[in-house]
Amino acid sequence: MKWIMLFAAMLSTSANAHTLDEIEHLLAFVKDTNCVYERNGKQHTGTEAVEHIKKKYDYYSEEIDSAEDFIKYAATKSKMSGEYYMVHCPDQPAVKSKTWLLAELASYRAAHP
Repeated sequence: MKWIMLFAAMLSTSANAHTLDEIEHLLAFVKDTNCVYERNGKQHTGTEAVEHIKKKYDYYSEEIDSAEDFIKYAATKSKMSGEYYMVHCPDQPAVKSKTWLLAELASYRAAHP
């Protein structure tokens, strides 16, 4: 019985480590972007955006079990205003941060099966 509980804990830790890898990748992606992150009508660099996203990530950490949850809770929209975060990349139309991050997550997963 003990070994079953230990194995279940190891599986859980493995899944958590994989999710954390994905979240860390997304944070680095935002930080290193040459795009502008817009929150509540104000534009921010990737570094500034990551600072804010990390605060929200810490606040919602108990509700985040996947990279998709991370995007939903920490990087999609303002809790205060309800406005969606937008990403403005050179020579491209603005896009919701959720769409931008989900596309990057899919790309990352394709490269790291």
